[in-house]
Order: sequence, then structure tokens, then C-alpha cells
Amino acid sequence: MTETALLPGPAAVAGPGDFPDWSQAASHAAARVPDTAVAAVWRALNYLCAAQLYLNDNVLPTRPLRVEDVKESPSGHWGVCPPVNWMLAHLGPLIAWRPPGSEVLVVHGAGHAGPSALAHAYLTKTLTLTGNGPGWSVADLRALAEGFPHARTYGGEITPLIPGVRYTGGQLGPALAVAQGMVLDAPHRLVVALLGDGELETGAAAAAWTARRALLGSGLHGAVLPVVLANGLRMSGPSILSGLDENELRAYFTGLGYEPFLHDGSDVAGFRTVLAEVFARLRPLGVARPQPVIVLTMPKGATGPEQVAGRQIAGTPAVHKTPLKDPAGNREEFAALAAWLASYEPAELFTDRGQPSDLVRQALPHPPPRPRPAPPVEPLTVSGEQAWPLVSAVIRERAAAGSFRLFSPDEAASNRLRLNANGGGMPEWASEILNEEICHAWLQGYTETGRDALLATYEAFAAVNTSLLVQHLKHRSTRTVTGVGRLPNINYLITSLGWRNTYTHQNPGLVSAMLETENPTVHVYTPADATRTAATLTVMLTGRDRANFLIADKHHTVTFPPDTFREEMTNGAAIWPHLSTPGPGGPDLVLASAGDVAARELSAAAGQIAAARPDARIQYVHINDLTVLGQPNTWPAALPDGAFARLFPAGVPVLLATVTQAPAVRALLAARGEAARVRVVGYRDPGRPLPSAELLELCGMSAAALTAQALSMLKEPR
Repeated sequence: MTETALLPGPAAVAGPGDFPDWSQAASHAAARVPDTAVAAVWRALNYLCAAQLYLNDNVLPTRPLRVEDVKESPSGHWGVCPPVNWMLAHLGPLIAWRPPGSEVLVVHGAGHAGPSALAHAYLTKTLTLTGNGPGWSVADLRALAEGFPHARTYGGEITPLIPGVRYTGGQLGPALAVAQGMVLDAPHRLVVALLGDGELETGAAAAAWTARRALLGSGLHGAVLPVVLANGLRMSGPSILSGLDENELRAYFTGLGYEPFLHDGSDVAGFRTVLAEVFARLRPLGVARPQPVIVLTMPKGATGPEQVAGRQIAGTPAVHKTPLKDPAGNREEFAALAAWLASYEPAELFTDRGQPSDLVRQALPHPPPRPRPAPPVEPLTVSGEQAWPLVSAVIRERAAAGSFRLFSPDEAASNRLRLNANGGGMPEWASEILNEEICHAWLQGYTETGRDALLATYEAFAAVNTSLLVQHLKHRSTRTVTGVGRLPNINYLITSLGWRNTYTHQNPGLVSAMLETENPTVHVYTPADATRTAATLTVMLTGRDRANFLIADKHHTVTFPPDTFREEMTNGAAIWPHLSTPGPGGPDLVLASAGDVAARELSAAAGQIAAARPDARIQYVHINDLTVLGQPNTWPAALPDGAFARLFPAGVPVLLATVTQAPAVRALLAARGEAARVRVVGYRDPGRPLPSAELLELCGMSAAALTAQALSMLKEPR
């Protein structure tokens, strides 16, 4: 049988349309792929996982195992691989025979399943290990095992460098919500989310089960199939889920609004029957009916060694990583490893040339199509009479162009966003839920599948997503190495600033953390007024490969002249002539603002300084993107040395007011060697509730405090 006959070509990934009849995939797969082939794929995946952990050579094998074939210091994770492999083996035929125009994606919530993802990529001939492209060979098979954990290429855990990986679970919990975001507005797409015991103990995973109710009636979506890998153990002990009996498990998931299907992985035929029933019950995410969930109660580390030299392994935390610690140096462990590897009967699974056998290849999916690059969106042109409503108009116009979603933790109205021009309720393209992590995960899944999105939230609560964003920036940065196409921007609109809010709602720490990553895709926008905010948002919503954080006070009272508008947008900063008093010899002091609150107060201070010191030569600069202050080798948008010197002439003291915390800005300037002459004024915790005016005064951000600071600096010797 030829490979073409074994692996039917995938249907082209269609755009949104009718919800597919997924039951067809199960019936076609059952009729064309025997159970023995599915079982062979499972054995092959398990064998390759164990081989990656332990072998340097003799992977096929062609002779009895020798000590020199075994790694001296085995590393990696075994326990989660067998249940993940079970699911991948069973999904293969269903993916191969999926309905025309449909798409199936797998989300690995279990980040430790790196060996499994690598093994699957090898079997599906999508993994490049030797030569110039993917291949099946003895050399490739040896490179797969010997090179693990592939420290300089793929990594030993789930990374986007491994073909087919769309989500990196660096922070445990959001996988189910990310899967939900992937299927929004994509009825042709099915996402299978593989969720571990420990993951279900996180707040993000717990919230995601009921979060889908916030999406009811919000459009035509695809389907999410959650698969709970209920293997009984976390890293070092029993999981909470393992304490529930079968009746309690069913009651738990039924109460969450799901229809649970339990199976222990004991037989292939029985599980394929379960899958067929599950596929017949798949429904669009936004339908108000119970959705199926598979609970796979396979023991952690199944098919591995039970015990060695009287030491119990199965059912203990020893299966989490490498069950056998030193088989190269321990005779009993070496014998156990040889028996373990032989139990998979690798001669039935691979040819002597390193190719999967015909039996294995019958149940493999065709290599997935390369993701399409996200199409560019035409620049928006928005007009209006009032300042802040322009921001709402930008969002509405982008939504009208399609493939767009807004997510907000119940704050769109509070943030004065008019998402319906007529003032009605929430439009279909906007989703709210009182959970920042879920909002980010939806946004992450939506953008990961090529669509634009925006998360609008209070400044104080945005910081909840700090770790999620750090992990996602790692994912996106690594993903670019694979060359699979550009991704839409990650966009945060951060409003309701602490300068006006109550003490508990004051935390501008998210942007500080983002700047500390020194990730070159990060941009922190600090426009001076609502018109500039709308223009910046327009750019954010049509760009690619950036992580944008727009800081804007929802209470706008001042609008500044538009003369320097283009330069601020293009270069990230500009001199404001209307507030500058030039003279021969250059300025005596540079005043710089970053953000609308800072511009309001510092511009007022500029007038007071001019009245108090008419002889002083002042240069006023507004900064629209904080990253332009950074070191050019780190930040792509950073001002070149010449442009920086024009805005901030050498030797001239600078008073910089920012709506963010001051240390993050000082760090940017320090990297350029400019921190010594710049005094940065920003938010600092007052330690107690204060009225807005008093908070400004305490932080040195009020016009009066800034004036006093500037006059003091003018008296200091240069």
C-alpha cells in the first residue's frame, strides 16, 4: 500500500461556514482504520518517548541493548506521555478523515509532554532532525533520541518550535480557555484540549469550564473537546481529582454543564466507540447545551516499569520524570529498561530504514497544513467631533471589517467604550467575563489562529496577567523561529488609571514587567490625549508581531495641538513647539511627558515655569512610546543616537513625568547611559487612600510640584 493511500490528503482549511458533521469523521475512520493500527501508533509513540529519555543509540533496535547505548544522565518527563500518546493515536484517523473544509488542532495543556509531541512530529514526518527537512531514517531516529532534550533546537518540553504546537503551557491553567479562543468565529475548527490532573486545580482552568457560558449567543463558533487526563498524580503526590469516585466525577462535570465520557484506556475498540459517540455530540461552543468532555482515567506512566529491585514505581511520583534513574550504572535498572523497551515490539513499528511500518502509517494523520499568515488589515480612517468617543469608533470600525474580537473583564461600559453606536447592549464581537486570565486566554487563542483582538481593562487589574503575558511573549518569540507566518498583535487597552482611582485600584505594574522582559516586540504607548489614543489604537489593531500596551485615562479633559502628531506616531516622540522657549545655545532644561495625565500636569507646569523664569530656555518633548527611550540594540523602535540628542541635548538636565512607575523608565534610560541627568517622576504607592489631587502631589506629579522641581533644577549648576 502506498503512502498516498494510507494517508488521505487533507481538505483545504476553509473559512467560516457551516458547522461540520464531525460524526462522519468517526464513521469513516472506523471503517478504514483497524484497531490494530491505532494500537500500533500508541506503542510507537510510547516507545519513542522512552527512547528519547534513555537511549543514545540502537534505537531501532538492531541488536541486544548495551550499556553504552544508554544515557548516563537521563532527563525529561515520562508520566504524562502515555495518556497524551493514547489521545494522539486515536485522533490520527479522525483527523485524516475529518469533514471537508474542517480543521483539527490539539492544545497541549500538559507542558511536560515534550517527548510525546516530538515523537508525534517524527511519526507524521514533520520534524527536521538531520539534513534540510523532515524525514524518516535511521539517522533521524537516532538524532531524535540522542539529541533529547534538544537544548538548542526544540527543547525537551512543549514549545512552538515543535511542529503542530500552538500553545505553550509555561503557566499551567489557561489551555482550555485558549482552546475556546481558537474556535471563536471559526465554525470549521475543532480544538482538542488535553488537560492534566494538576491543571484542573488552577483557577484559570476552573473558571474556563463555565466561562463558555459568557459566549452563548455571541456568534457562530467551532467546537472544543476537553480531554481530562485523570491519571491520579500531580508531580509529587495524588491529585485532588483522584479523590473523586466515578459517580462524583460524573456529577462534577455534569454540574459544570458538560456530558462526561469516562474511559480507562484499557482497550482500543472500546475507546474508539466512546470517541465516535463524543464526535456525534460535538456542538458549537456558543450553543446552550451540554458539551462532551472525555475523562481518561489511565494511570500516570502507564506501560512503564511496575517495580525494580523491590522499589515500587507505578502509581508513585517516580513516574513523573525518569522512572529509572541510572540504568547505565545499575544492573537491575538496565534489565528493567531493556524489558520496558522490548515490550513495545519496535520491530513491528519501524522498518529497518527508520520509517513507521505500514501498520503504523494506516492510523497516522496527514501532516497538518501550514497555518496561513494573517492577512493585513487596511488602515482605519475614523472621524468624529468628540475626543474619547473616537476610541470607540476605532474599535467599532475594526469590528466591522471582520475577524476581530474585544474581550473585557466586565469593564467596557465602565471604561466608557461605546461598542454599539446606538448605545445598545454588547455586540456579538465583544465578550465580557469577570476574569482577566480568561480574557487573556481567549485573546491568545484568537490571535494565535490569525485574527485581531483587543483586551480592555482597568490598569489595576491588568497586572493579574503578568505571568501569562511573560509566558506568551516567550511562545511568540520562539514561534517566529519556525517561520510559520506573522501573528496579529497582542493588544491591551489599559484605562481607569490609578491617578484617579481608589487606593486598591492603583497598580501600574504590568507595563513595568513588560519593559523588564526587554522583549523587542513590546511597545508601551503613552499618548497625550484622546485623539492621539485613537490614532495609536488604529495602528495597534492593524499591525503584526507586536505586544502593545496602550495606557489612556478614560477621563480626558485636555486636547493638544496636532502639529507634531505625525512625528509622535512615526518616531515615538516629538518636540512640542507651543510649549518650548528656544534660544541661542540650546535649552537650559528639557521637560518630557509620557501619558495623558503627565502631559496635562507638565504642560500646565510649563506655563508656570515660563512665567517664573522668562529667561529660561525650555524644550518640551512628549513621548508616545516609552520603548523609544531604550537602547537601540534592544528595542527596535528606540531613537537613534542623533534623534535622541536632538530631543534631549547632551548635558542638559531632563525632568520626565510618566504615568507609569518611575523605575522602569529609569532602567530604559540607564541602558543608554542617560539616567544620571534625567529625573523621572511617576507613580509610587502612597501607602494609604488619598484623593486624586493629593496623590499627584505626593508623587510629585502635580503641576505645582513639577514646577517646583523644574525651577530647582534650573538653579543647579550645569
